[in-house]
Amino acid sequence: MHKHQHLLPIFVALCAAFALIDEVDGEYLIGVGSYDMTGPAAGVNMMGYANIDQNTAGIHFRLRARTFIVAESSQGARFAFVNLDAGMASQLVTIKVLQRLKTRFGDLYTQENLAISGTHTHAGPAGYLQYVVYSITSLGFINQTFDAIVTAIEQSIIQAHNNLKPGSILLNTGDVENAGINRSPSAYLFNPPEERARYTTNVDKTMTLLQLLDSATNRSIGAFSWFATHGTSMSRENRLISGDNKGAAARFFEDWFTFSNNSLSTRNTKFSTIENISTLRNKAQKIKATGGKPCGKTTSQGFKVRKNDGSRFVGAFCQSNVGDVTPNVLGAFCTDTGKPCDFNHSSCNGNDQLCVGRGPGYPDEILSTKIIGERQFEKAMELFSSATNPLSGKIDYRHAYINFTSIEVQLNESTVVKTCPAAVGAGFAAGTTDGPGVFGFQQGDSEINEMWKRLRDLLKEPSQYQVDCQKPKPVLLSTGEMFVPYAWAPAILPIQILRLGNFVILSVPGEFTTMAGRRLREAVKETLINNGNGEFDNETHVVMAGLTNTYSQYIATFEEYKQQRYEAASTLYGPHTLSAYIQEFKKLAKAMATGEQLGGTGLLPPDLSSVQLSLLQDPLGDSPPPGKRFGDMQQDVAQPKGGSFKKGDKPSATFWSANPRYDLLIEGTFAVVEMLQGERWVPVYDDDDFCLYFKWNVTVDNGSLYGLATIEWEVPEGAASGVYRLRHFGSSKKTKDSPNEYFTGASSAFTVS
Repeated sequence: MHKHQHLLPIFVALCAAFALIDEVDGEYLIGVGSYDMTGPAAGVNMMGYANIDQNTAGIHFRLRARTFIVAESSQGARFAFVNLDAGMASQLVTIKVLQRLKTRFGDLYTQENLAISGTHTHAGPAGYLQYVVYSITSLGFINQTFDAIVTAIEQSIIQAHNNLKPGSILLNTGDVENAGINRSPSAYLFNPPEERARYTTNVDKTMTLLQLLDSATNRSIGAFSWFATHGTSMSRENRLISGDNKGAAARFFEDWFTFSNNSLSTRNTKFSTIENISTLRNKAQKIKATGGKPCGKTTSQGFKVRKNDGSRFVGAFCQSNVGDVTPNVLGAFCTDTGKPCDFNHSSCNGNDQLCVGRGPGYPDEILSTKIIGERQFEKAMELFSSATNPLSGKIDYRHAYINFTSIEVQLNESTVVKTCPAAVGAGFAAGTTDGPGVFGFQQGDSEINEMWKRLRDLLKEPSQYQVDCQKPKPVLLSTGEMFVPYAWAPAILPIQILRLGNFVILSVPGEFTTMAGRRLREAVKETLINNGNGEFDNETHVVMAGLTNTYSQYIATFEEYKQQRYEAASTLYGPHTLSAYIQEFKKLAKAMATGEQLGGTGLLPPDLSSVQLSLLQDPLGDSPPPGKRFGDMQQDVAQPKGGSFKKGDKPSATFWSANPRYDLLIEGTFAVVEMLQGERWVPVYDDDDFCLYFKWNVTVDNGSLYGLATIEWEVPEGAASGVYRLRHFGSSKKTKDSPNEYFTGASSAFTVS
């Protein structure tokens, strides 16, 4: 996947970008960091689709926390921005990260100047949010998921902090074509015609990219970009952990920079061979599977293709106002007839479950993920290579915690309205074209049938105040009034503005629709310009970082709220939610523009870690069958009829293995493709590669359960001819009396021609 046909002109462009750096003087201290946050890869529910049957069963490619820090001086104003390959940020994650950072750094990084943002992949492990409604399908809280994320954020920040050095930052923007369409176009049409007429499309196509440049070496150390498209290229049926399209874009970008930077056409072919294919076949036939062997806890780290030594280029693809934007750009169709779905309700003869969006690689979701990832990567590469606009000016930030359940919003001189306690409507249960929901609901439902009302009331009948406040939303679950066994939804939310010269980031704790995001950006920019005494102007660039610092579902416009499609039905705090955000962000913006330091509100979100429930069962597959060892072959590579695998073929091998939950092998790998070089095996792909799949499942033999790990390699176009084999790493169950036992095994060799 790392070879692209246009690599030579790209390399030329990269060299040109390096040449431009000579003209830029360092103004800031800059640092980047990255750390593995891949959670449990077996039997854990995935976060995003709320599909109780969607449990992890392997890894497509690993998840990472990517951080950049920018500071005015070693002790001067600074902020840290963390981009997670996760569904969203979590309030409890933020709380625990801040506690760890305070222990290490004192007050250098606080809630004021730290932003933690999720890419919104729907293919990562769940169980790390503290409110009940977000942990139902995961059967509660999952410490292993939570700890992996918290540790990765902490370590990526430490890495970025330790890497701080004088540098500059370049800004560039451009449109990404055909990477997202509006999945609720009928709701968008509810917005005023004169407002819609100001825009050529019903989604935001703009990608904004920052390139971070090391002044001492005249080289880039990282790039962070913001662009709105959902992390739903991988479907609700997928079981492999994946960063989805934004994670794929990051992998492609980082590999492109690294291997272009090393003047290599592609890392896949750096191990070439002069031996003919028949010689290679004869050599491969003599190399048999190794059988399972013990190894050390960190042995797999030595087999990583990309070793994290803190010096690697970091490329992050961040989320924006993504609420109504889907990567399934072919549109939504009925699975029974093949015809387009109903425009207003996204259903098929009243059945929401039959209406499903199609990605550009339909019906192949892996291909769709690759294509949408490549479209973002290629635009980022273009912006990176042509960036010439250096940022300058002060670093600043403002932050506030606000109780969103009862904000008085001044709409005009004579009208004051209020937000509501959190609630979701009937359209929430219908799901979206990316992931249809429960049968019997449709997007746009204005009523709830009596059966569902009775079931709802068994949990909690909404108060009359709530029913009236949320209108025209029919309240399906009054989550803001539900506190058993603990709070079902957040009430106190963080909002935040980060400033880097004339570049401004709005950290929002949810998914703004396209038009909602436009309104907030415009309101903040206007406030900055009107109150900034010339510090801000029309060239001030405002981006929105969605799903940041905590999660509170969706934010639709007042007009979109009327139709009650999924996004509106998931706008928790009632019809005036967006107006409340605009009002409160304008307060922050005015304070930033005038230099006012806001006093604290006295509000803090709760830390619910002590009351979390977890019903997840212990891992299965504790031992291999009698006479077998972990790492032994259950099914060796099946040699192809022609004697050699071709590009696009998928050699695979299955090993007896322990459950991957026994050790996540952080910064290690469960799967490796090795290539024979002389007498030495060299790792050339691992489970962080798009072309390599690690799959885990349980088999039953004579009434006993045994674990199986399958490694499947889709031979990429850039793979060199040669002798290869597949290797697996794992860890067995830890007992009271002994630590985990680590093992490895390799398949028989095979050739690629």
